[in-house]
Amino acid sequence: MRVAINGWFWDKAHAGSGQYIRRLLPMLKRVNPNLELTLIMPPHNPEPDNIPDGVQVIPTGNKKSSSKFGKVWFEQRTFPQAVGRSGADLAHVPYWGSPLTLPIPIVVSVLDVIPLMYPIYARGVFNRLYVSLVSTAARHADHIITISQTSKLDIENLLHRHFDDITVTYLAPDTHFHPRMGSEGDEAVRKKYDLPERFVLGGMGFDVRKQVNQLLLAYTYVGEAEGDNIPLVLAGREPDWTNPLFPDLRDYAKRLNIENYVRWTGYIDEDDKAALYRLADVFVFPSEYEGFGLPPLEAMACGTPVIVWDSVVADEVLEESAYLVDSARDLAGAIIALLLQKPLRDTMINQGLAQATNYTWRKTAQGTMIAYEKTLQNARKR
Repeated sequence: MRVAINGWFWDKAHAGSGQYIRRLLPMLKRVNPNLELTLIMPPHNPEPDNIPDGVQVIPTGNKKSSSKFGKVWFEQRTFPQAVGRSGADLAHVPYWGSPLTLPIPIVVSVLDVIPLMYPIYARGVFNRLYVSLVSTAARHADHIITISQTSKLDIENLLHRHFDDITVTYLAPDTHFHPRMGSEGDEAVRKKYDLPERFVLGGMGFDVRKQVNQLLLAYTYVGEAEGDNIPLVLAGREPDWTNPLFPDLRDYAKRLNIENYVRWTGYIDEDDKAALYRLADVFVFPSEYEGFGLPPLEAMACGTPVIVWDSVVADEVLEESAYLVDSARDLAGAIIALLLQKPLRDTMINQGLAQATNYTWRKTAQGTMIAYEKTLQNARKR
């Protein structure tokens, strides 16, 4: 089997779609060494780094621009043309951006349908047109891969695809998210980001759906008891707070009178994330909707107890291993309980470690191969 893969996100290792393609490709080769993979690169990245052994690269130009319009042109014209020249049996676009037409069967990974569920994520003429374009393309793709049963149901309802046309392949934490592996460098990471001895970790995204405002509100309760000793650390690059997608959380913390209890780390290097999880007393992820929600599993794999917002996908992916809450008051109570009650804390840590082992990139790759084979079988029947 020869598969041509869209490489637009290969150089965006910190984006979800970039992490997905970088983890998936090498594991596909391990699962099926006879699989022939061709990575079709956009003009802005003609010489990609860290290409897995045995993966062929086809550059499509040498331009620095990676604008929105350049992305659409690559997806709809350049990529299909390169696929036609590649000799592939199947094409895979590992993010929501497949072409409307292609000379061979196509699989598209729709990791979530957030822009359809939350119109604020598709503000502006260009974004609305783009969501309409990729939605139409996904409706006509030969097969869709997504990352949770929750997301599959949303795709069925919003893109009107039959459930047989959608394969679920869960994501997984990388092997370096571990309670001990690499922990000898944790204190250097503490110093690098000026982290306190004890802290509650949040952040990993500040857009409105992440509900960091609920975490700040919860800290009005926690701060009274432990704010001086155990501050709240919000990790990640701060956005433009004037954008409607990003409520001004700094101003909100000020209005709540908890700014003395809140630390902002700024950008976190990907290599430092495991240490950050290990150093934290508790990790809080109050997002109200995710296609999968990988950060809680990463924290669990590092041996850190996790609190998440009660949602369908959290129930599906995390089961009993996370402390589920549905209000700021409940969130405050959960934080205080995990900080002060060692038996509860130990139980949550052990359950989290066990749950994290259920997810591996090998399973993701195996599920992807099943989707490839099913797509080709269906194409031969037509």
